[in-house]
Amino acid sequence: MAERRGARGRVAGAVLPIAVTFVALVVGAYLFLGEFAAAPRTGATLGSIPPLAVGDASASTAGSVPLGPTPPPAASPAAGEVAVLVGAGDISRCRPTADDATARLIESIIAETPHAQVFTAGDNAYEEGSAQQFATCYQPTWGRFKNRTHPALGNHDYVTPLAKPYFDYFGAAAGRRGEGWYSFNVGTWHVVVLNSNCEFVDCTAGSAQETWLRGDLARSDARCTIAIWHHPRWSSSKHGSMPRTDTFYRDLFAHGAELLIVGHGHQYERFAPQDPNGNANEANGIREIMVGTGGTTLEPFVGVAPNSEVRNARTHGVLKLTLHRDSYDWQFIPVDGTFTDAGSGTCH
Repeated sequence: MAERRGARGRVAGAVLPIAVTFVALVVGAYLFLGEFAAAPRTGATLGSIPPLAVGDASASTAGSVPLGPTPPPAASPAAGEVAVLVGAGDISRCRPTADDATARLIESIIAETPHAQVFTAGDNAYEEGSAQQFATCYQPTWGRFKNRTHPALGNHDYVTPLAKPYFDYFGAAAGRRGEGWYSFNVGTWHVVVLNSNCEFVDCTAGSAQETWLRGDLARSDARCTIAIWHHPRWSSSKHGSMPRTDTFYRDLFAHGAELLIVGHGHQYERFAPQDPNGNANEANGIREIMVGTGGTTLEPFVGVAPNSEVRNARTHGVLKLTLHRDSYDWQFIPVDGTFTDAGSGTCH
């Protein structure tokens, strides 16, 4: 028995160096492959701004395109500084559209103004707002500015139930999951982003969203206020003027808000300042600008709504807002230089 144990000991002594070598090779290969797998993947290059990771690490991604960690937010201008907010709605399709060209416009604006913030006015990824469409349509273009983007929900984002990929993709920047409304400050301005998809969230007086809006406006001490949502309160598009957000508009008017930015109509349209009943009111009205020109196919107007001042249905582009302490400048920047619109206004 002792001799047998000794023989096993001699065999183990001979095998041990081979086993150690084998384990070292396996561990080395594992570390190499792990380092390779962790290397960042780069998408379409749009200049000097580095690609941004997709998604939110805390989001559930079962059955969807894998999502990586959300990058840290880009710095916004300090209170008192002139701020820039740029964006559009109705943005990305996977087939060739103009979203890559509008992304280049935003890239150039960020290069000139590093603190510029980006907004979307809904319908971010066509047609269904799926995880795949966010990853392969939106991410290679407008996704490059995700760390400075303040998104809004559109009806196409809800084609996939509960707009789950939208909330997964934008993470905390989209507001609470299932709600989609939130606010932020940029420079001296207060910006309110609302969910106008009233088939999925209640938009009526006394609803959770409208109650939150009134409270948020009451807490804000900013002199100047912008609202962003998807469906236009006033429009010359095929959708027409949509009263679903009438309560929001009345709350904003009572607060003295300056601007409403919307999408949904695949055109650019600017209105004179109006009161909640659609009457021109230069002194106290809200100026609505519809900018559904972020990249998807453009559509013709079907008429001219009252107090519509400027309309264009042939040019993709983005809206640049330069926000001063008590005034603002707007500029529609086209992808091809054929049409533009610019002007200024003062805060109430």
